[in-house]
Amino acid sequence: MYVIAIGWLYVTLLMAATEQNLTAGVLTFLVYGIAPLALFLWLFGTPQRRRQRLAREVVDDVVGKDDGADARRDQ
Repeated sequence: MYVIAIGWLYVTLLMAATEQNLTAGVLTFLVYGIAPLALFLWLFGTPQRRRQRLAREVVDDVVGKDDGADARRDQ
């Protein structure tokens, strides 16, 4: 997925470099490059974020349980 993102940024950077003035180049890079890429990475990163959240919840459940193996001070 990152190869696509790098390629897209390269293409939009070249598009921005061919603009007539600096303002048009910066706006081209932001509107055609950064904004769609941020949306793309956010949308396609959602399943990974969901998996990470579920993994953290499972670890928290396992770590938080008392299995009775700890010898307390009175034993």
